[in-house]
Amino acid sequence: MTLFLTSSPTGCPYEPGPEIPVLDERNHFVENLRAAWPSEPPCGLLLVADPDNHEGNDRAAEAFAACLRKSGLPLEELIVCDSRNQDEIGELLAQCNFLILGGGHVPTQNCFFSQLGLPALMQSYHGLVLGISAGSMNAARIVYALPEEPGEATDHHFSRWMSGLGLTDTRIYPHYQCTKDFKVDGKNLLEMGLADCIRRPVFGLPDGSYILCADGHETLYGEAWYIGDGRSELVNENGQVLPLR
Repeated sequence: MTLFLTSSPTGCPYEPGPEIPVLDERNHFVENLRAAWPSEPPCGLLLVADPDNHEGNDRAAEAFAACLRKSGLPLEELIVCDSRNQDEIGELLAQCNFLILGGGHVPTQNCFFSQLGLPALMQSYHGLVLGISAGSMNAARIVYALPEEPGEATDHHFSRWMSGLGLTDTRIYPHYQCTKDFKVDGKNLLEMGLADCIRRPVFGLPDGSYILCADGHETLYGEAWYIGDGRSELVNENGQVLPLR
């Protein structure tokens, strides 16, 4: 399996962008994705965050397919997996060799992946995987999910740690250039992360940075911050490459 853990492959979701998004070429992302692309146009599968948002899921699939094709990465098709066809997940995985783990609300997606039985199914998948934001977070064996919606930061039943797909032991904190300053229920996200991740570190990835996992190795491309041991420390800069393991 070749796995890209991105914050966002198409730029910052909190800033205006083109109507049809384009892949972010910083830090050799398109170059590395093209090198991993199947020789024949792959059949792709978009695994969404909200299985009941059918209209939004279809729009996302259309946008991603157009974006990839515009960058010279052709697809045979990009199928949406949500509540309309979740019972067919085994057959869908068998026919697809390119997966997108979409963005959205981390706990909602985590629950959907669990309902699909995806953690077990992914153990026999050997294709290309592109994680986006929440999808990259849920790719980890142990997932760290900061509060996103009002009420979650003060909800004592909101679990910030959960089991994920087990594709990597590396955890990311996406859109770091923006979210480090965000507040939920009056609480700063970075301060919560520093307190939570003392013994289980995460990498704060600004948009344009990513981690490439392939052939038993993991490599960090672009700016990244180590969040652990109660500190946040810049460990890599844009244009730089850092082997992780």
